[in-house]
Amino acid sequence: MDNNFKNNIIWQKHSITRTKREKKNAHKSIAVWFTGLSGSGKSSIANFLEKILFKNKINSYLLDGDNIRSGLCSDLSFSVIDRQENIRRIGEVVKIMLDAGMIVLISVISPYRYQREMICQMIGKKNFLEIFVDTPISICESRDPKKLYKKARSGKISNFTGIQSIYEIPKKPDILLNGTDSLEDNSKKLIKMLYDHNVISFLNTN
Repeated sequence: MDNNFKNNIIWQKHSITRTKREKKNAHKSIAVWFTGLSGSGKSSIANFLEKILFKNKINSYLLDGDNIRSGLCSDLSFSVIDRQENIRRIGEVVKIMLDAGMIVLISVISPYRYQREMICQMIGKKNFLEIFVDTPISICESRDPKKLYKKARSGKISNFTGIQSIYEIPKKPDILLNGTDSLEDNSKKLIKMLYDHNVISFLNTN
């Protein structure tokens, strides 16, 4: 994009602000970023949590990595460069949804620390909670719900995280979940985290 074109783009201010939306929703907006290996349980935990939030009339949305790649990022490969662009695009979507006053749950492998740091910088640390779903690769591979580990082992797919490509463990996640624990137990930990960060004030988990 040339500079002349950029100069013609002017940010449009809206009368309805994020603060007003949060007040109407009776909860704050936040990005809850689930990272971990394929098969670690990220999407299952995020989905279970969202059902609880939905039941309590909390405005939330779950962005799943595979779903994003089926549409918005369908033109991207799994090269390092394209993976970075995939994460950047997700970050831009998250920014919009935060402004809409929503709790955004993002389930995406995001294997490199710099990717997650990029998102943190894009949306601001106060808006970003990093959830590391720590599950041994042996467990992930035994689950293999999408048969991806099997395909990676046989050479049918390449650059697969945990096999041909590395996964960088978060140094200081906001919370570490054991991917072999029950969905109920992990969700309780996440709900407590949302309370502790003053995102929500009341939740009925029954």
